[in-house]
Amino acid sequence: MNAWKLLGQTRTPDGSDMSLTVRDGEYVIRVNGNTLMSSRVHGSEETLAEAACGHLTAKGGSRRPENPQVLVGGLGMGFTLRATLDLLPATATVIVSELVPAVVEWNQGPLGHLAGQPLQDRRVQVKMEDVGTTLRSNPDHFDAILLDVDNGPTAFTTDSNHDLYDNTGVAAAYAALRNSGTLAVWSAWEDRKFEHRLHFHGFTTSTKSARARANKGGMRHTIFVGEKTS
Repeated sequence: MNAWKLLGQTRTPDGSDMSLTVRDGEYVIRVNGNTLMSSRVHGSEETLAEAACGHLTAKGGSRRPENPQVLVGGLGMGFTLRATLDLLPATATVIVSELVPAVVEWNQGPLGHLAGQPLQDRRVQVKMEDVGTTLRSNPDHFDAILLDVDNGPTAFTTDSNHDLYDNTGVAAAYAALRNSGTLAVWSAWEDRKFEHRLHFHGFTTSTKSARARANKGGMRHTIFVGEKTS
């Protein structure tokens, strides 16, 4: 077995070490030595996109807006963004909020081919900022919000990510959605407290279970879905 090859290093805003490595075609992003994501595990990200944007496809009927506005929080390796773009019409706008500049650079470089160069899509706009800032700056704006930041409500990469999933963060997401909009949150684990928090702030809530490797098995991840119905 070949050794891991280091492709890039950076620091997160709270000072954690982040690296991009590759071995035998598998790309891995690690934080302080712990695996955050792998290019071989992205089935649940596709489920996340379907949960958030299903009402924006042709099947959405009367709920489908003419020019959908979508927010993707967290670029990762581009798989969530790619799955989102594949569901949306040409008239859509997708804002990607990414806090770590190197992650964007990696997606423009060595990671770009993995998801078919989604950053080159004309519908995409990248904001180099915390997704919480994007939410607070755009009230009543989005038809769908996808949060794929850290490991979900139990964040470990950046301390500030906890703020995205607490009461203030959930309230900001609700306010940023238009009526009939959908929030979908990726999580490595189940979290009943977070599910209750969504309901408390006005969301009609549900959860979906998704395999990490799509139809090939692997760990089960949780997708929290919140619909803004009023």
